[in-house]
Amino acid sequence: MDGGLIMDKWARDQVKAFFGRYEFQCECCGREEMDSDFLLRLSIARAEAGVQFIINSGWRCVPHNREVGGVPDSAHKHGYAVDIKAIDSETRFKIIRALLLAGFNRIGIGRDFIHVDSDPDKPAGVVWLY
Repeated sequence: MDGGLIMDKWARDQVKAFFGRYEFQCECCGREEMDSDFLLRLSIARAEAGVQFIINSGWRCVPHNREVGGVPDSAHKHGYAVDIKAIDSETRFKIIRALLLAGFNRIGIGRDFIHVDSDPDKPAGVVWLY
């Protein structure tokens, strides 16, 4: 967790309570450069949701982002985004509600996943469909 805030022990423990570092690693190269503030807010959302967050995609290197069809300026490449598995409407609702309560304001909804990001270079207060 190199970017963002330098997390104190409490914050690190909150992230570790719900996620393993491997969950955010790039499938291509194994690197992980997630923003610390993003991970803390994601952990807060996970606690609020009361359902497991299964991370389908976390940090992505440039080649992997291109391989999966990610946009060139993807927030995944900067450690500001994850895709969370969500295959039913009840789970989807719990996740989205918790993300909003945790302060996230960029959410994309797919058929079987929810994208959330906190990229400071992108418009806030948006929800989109895939």
